[in-house]
Amino acid sequence: MRIDLHAHSNVSDGTETPADVMASAARAGLDVVALTDHDSTAGWAEAAVAAATCGVALMPGMEVSCRTEEGISVHLLSYLHDPNHPGLLEEITKAKDSRLSRAERMVTILAEDYPLTWDDVIHHVAPGATLGRPHIADALVAAGVVEDRSEAFASILTSRSRYFIPHYAPDPATAVELVRAAGGVPVFAHPVASARGRIVGERTYRDMIDAGLAGLEIDHRDNPEEGRDFLRKLAAEHDLLITGSSDYHGTGKPNLLGENLTLPDMLARIEALGTGAAVVRP
Repeated sequence: MRIDLHAHSNVSDGTETPADVMASAARAGLDVVALTDHDSTAGWAEAAVAAATCGVALMPGMEVSCRTEEGISVHLLSYLHDPNHPGLLEEITKAKDSRLSRAERMVTILAEDYPLTWDDVIHHVAPGATLGRPHIADALVAAGVVEDRSEAFASILTSRSRYFIPHYAPDPATAVELVRAAGGVPVFAHPVASARGRIVGERTYRDMIDAGLAGLEIDHRDNPEEGRDFLRKLAAEHDLLITGSSDYHGTGKPNLLGENLTLPDMLARIEALGTGAAVVRP
């Protein structure tokens, strides 16, 4: 089986609809794909319908944006949680609202130096999507300021830029507890991706594991090899799941569906642990 447990649609910062993500997964020869949009499950229903016609099983998921007290960004993948669980829903709604107000403030500052308006950004956001920096990047590309999203994030939209404004995000351990309470399976996404910014230390891993962390996304293009060795030892020590994935964003990133995969026994463990939703099989 070919299993990719991390993909995004235009419900967050991907460029394809949920149905198109499923179709792309079929063309990539996948048997199972997880739809893990940022702080949103709005694409689940469309992807579930498409699963039947595409012949690819859907793992319903979400990527929860978190931040440590030191200000380090952490992404937590949640699989098979109840999308209507009050505690988790309240927290991700708070984060989404903060992303929106943050984006508005960033555009106001950017407009002082670049030909950019709020309407330009909204033009790139699908109805009901979680708005974020990638949509600002798309507007900058359309305005001819940068060539692509990668250039935008490497320069104008980097966290070290004067235009950057942080948004609210829960503590990682709190997010793990909420995912577990919602019947979900929490997996730490690309934990040692140092090229993305600062990475967490031992205390954060310990706190997340104590809170119920189920696994680590190890086979991901942004995890350097030496970091993967550390993660595999940690997983063995604490009997954590190991996943692999593409972190697919359509044309928004160079990542390709199926470039990293999850083993079938790990999928089985996730299904055994998740009680809030179920894998949708064709």
